[in-house]
Formats: sequence, C-alpha cells, structure tokens
Amino acid sequence: MLKRPVLVVEDDPLMRMHIVEYLREQGFEVHEADHAEAALAILEANPLVRIVVTDVQMPGAMDGKALAHYVRDRWPPTILVVASGAEKLADTDLPTRSVFLSKPFVPGALLKAIERLVAETG
Repeated sequence: MLKRPVLVVEDDPLMRMHIVEYLREQGFEVHEADHAEAALAILEANPLVRIVVTDVQMPGAMDGKALAHYVRDRWPPTILVVASGAEKLADTDLPTRSVFLSKPFVPGALLKAIERLVAETG
C-alpha cells in the first residue's frame, strides 16, 4: 500500500511531534515544517503532497491562513486542515477544500477531517 504524503506545518515542536507521530501511525508519509516558508519549499520539492495540516499562528511573513490560500492557488488539488487554539475561523475565511479545527483537538478528529475532505474531492 502506497503511503499517502501529508505535510504538517506547526511551530510548536511538541504539538508537531504528536501530530506527526499520530499520522505516521495511521500510515501517512509525513513531512514537517515549523513555518510557512519551509512548508512551501517542501511542497515545491515533493509534488505528491496533496494534504496540508497547518497551524494559523506561526512565525515569519506568512501565517497559516495565508499559507492555506497560497497553497490553494499554487496547488489546487491540495486539501487543507487549518487549526488554531487562539482564534476561530469561519468557512468563509478559508479556501475551498479546507476545514478548520479548534485546538486542542483529539487526533481522531484530524483523521476524520482528512478522510472527509479526501472523500469529498475524490
């Protein structure tokens, strides 16, 4: 079975570690970045990544919301899970084929969000 590649963009090392570990246990090939610029470099180098999980608040010039919109424009087939513990985003704040999760979330909620988006987009 081919492992499905996913990119996790999270500046909190402990949070990122937990998400990465969980997704690997679920059979994903996981790439990780701690800010948007690193995430974009990973996406450029790994064209098969079509799932991005990103935090909203991150260091650097681009936050997770801006990253989600950039990814949607640059790599349209990509599905996006955008998470934050500091703010609640409405569906209208996000690009198409994306979902918002409030932090903290249980890992199963992340997997369900990914599965739902994959099912909706085929």
